[in-house]
Amino acid sequence: MKDVNTNTAHSVHKTKNSKLLRYFLKGSVFMFVFATLCSLITTFLAVVVPKIIGFTIDCVIGDDMIPAEFFGVTELLGGIERLKKDIWLIAVIIIAIAALSMASRYCSAYFNTRANEKFMKRMRDKLFSHIQRLPLSWQTENNTGDIIQRCTSDAKTISDFISNQFFTLIRIGALLILSLVFMFTIDVKLAAIAAAFIPVLVGYSMFFHIKARASFKRCDENEGILSTYAQENLTGVRVVRAFGKEKYERDKFDKQNEYYTGLWVRLEKFMAMFWTTTDFIAALQLLLIVTLGTVYCVNGDMTAGDLIAFVSYNTMLLGPVRQLGRIISNLSKAGVALGRIDDIMNAQEENYGDEKCGTLSGDIVFDNVSFAYDNGATVLSDINLTVPQGSTLGVIGSTGSGKSTLACLIDGLYTATSGTVTIGERNVTDISPMTLHGNIGFVMQEGYIYSRTVAQNIALTDPDMPENEIARYAALACLDGNVEGFSDGYDTVVGERGVTLSGGQRQRVAIARTLARETPYLIFDDSLSAVDSETDANIRQNLNESNMGKTTVIISHRISTVMHADNIIVMDGGRIVERGTHAELMAKGGIYKKTFELQTAVELEEEAVDETRR
Repeated sequence: MKDVNTNTAHSVHKTKNSKLLRYFLKGSVFMFVFATLCSLITTFLAVVVPKIIGFTIDCVIGDDMIPAEFFGVTELLGGIERLKKDIWLIAVIIIAIAALSMASRYCSAYFNTRANEKFMKRMRDKLFSHIQRLPLSWQTENNTGDIIQRCTSDAKTISDFISNQFFTLIRIGALLILSLVFMFTIDVKLAAIAAAFIPVLVGYSMFFHIKARASFKRCDENEGILSTYAQENLTGVRVVRAFGKEKYERDKFDKQNEYYTGLWVRLEKFMAMFWTTTDFIAALQLLLIVTLGTVYCVNGDMTAGDLIAFVSYNTMLLGPVRQLGRIISNLSKAGVALGRIDDIMNAQEENYGDEKCGTLSGDIVFDNVSFAYDNGATVLSDINLTVPQGSTLGVIGSTGSGKSTLACLIDGLYTATSGTVTIGERNVTDISPMTLHGNIGFVMQEGYIYSRTVAQNIALTDPDMPENEIARYAALACLDGNVEGFSDGYDTVVGERGVTLSGGQRQRVAIARTLARETPYLIFDDSLSAVDSETDANIRQNLNESNMGKTTVIISHRISTVMHADNIIVMDGGRIVERGTHAELMAKGGIYKKTFELQTAVELEEEAVDETRR
């Protein structure tokens, strides 16, 4: 029963892979087919030449009877006596065949290349577009390095197989059929001996194909791990340097690289044994054919021309049949690569609907909402909360209390395990991501800054935004003073991930970028944590003056950041433990008041230290 289930799963996997391949091939199939036809013409012309050479040796140079297949052509050229006198005519025919073969080979290469580039473009476009639509949960479960490796290395493996190995496979198939047909017309017994070796080589190749598939998969998976190590170290180089972990990271990379290299070395040893053994079998077959053919010629059972033609056909077969194993091994790699890409394409996309950004309005309501990760860890429990339209909600709580998860549920980045989150009485799961994200401005604590100019980062969603508008949003985020001190002002190019900016400057660029979208809902997820208290107060004042009528959620560890909100909730252990205005919470004397007194005491102590230093 286990074997039946395994075979069924393998069959389903192959069906899924073939369906995915057909999907990627849309738009390039015709060119691939035309290139294949040109390749078949080239193959046919190649097998005709040995037959002509054999005819020339036996009938033109020698005096053998003209074979039936050459009778019509001989008469068309003036008869056998004319050919004996003007043998150069045969040379002209061979040159003409070579020219036609060159033209068909050129067409095959040209259309194959065009089809392959179109195929690769479609595959990359579909992969990138699909990944953009995948939910945040999928993005967090998969390493960036592995995703990049699948979209680059695995995609190239598939492309190389389709454009190179697959074409070679078709050519080998045509060559096998044509060569064997001609060989059997020359001598049946000798052709049968030659053909008997083909199943041996093909079966031997299939054996290695099955053995090599798992090894190729391990190599690809470990290449993804290696890519992840490199990607993490390149993006986190400042942390590595700051903590003096260069040697540790280098040793970790070396260890993985050594293991990855070892996998490939063992695999190449395995394949080297395959190639050498198939070469030995092929050499043995050629030796047997030449020996027997020579004996047949001596005994008068075969002409010299037939032997030369037969050996030519046999030689044509030996190379391609030996390549067959290599192609099958590449088929293993292509199958593994296609399966890894299939894993991405089968991931469930978010429902983007018609991809038009609609409008949202109304209250944000949490109705008995709970959330847990796939591993079972509960983050939020029984959240009941209403944020009236146009009001400001302040959220405070210790690290890990579920504040950021609350924000992600509003923006649809996570889906509630139970209960519902609605905006204007519409469940966020029923709102298209385009509409949801288009109406909610979300400033995260670690806002991603692109390696572009400051102006381009602020005007990310509107590249044609006027300079005065960019400056206005920068002023709202209290960034204008910093930008004026930059060498090129708003045209200053920041480093990768904003590495040339301070933490506070990166947060303010992210705030300005979000404000520039002018969305009716705003979420600030601890996005003022890296700025000082004075700048924090100035930004909040600017937001209060400019965001009239907008529904705002402010998450922070600082009570001073949220104390002027219309309503404040205190979270602890994934639950709302206190709620009310600043005055109401202070009157209750709970966690909120204790936190406020502690933070106030710390601020007073810091001010006293500053005064002493002055």
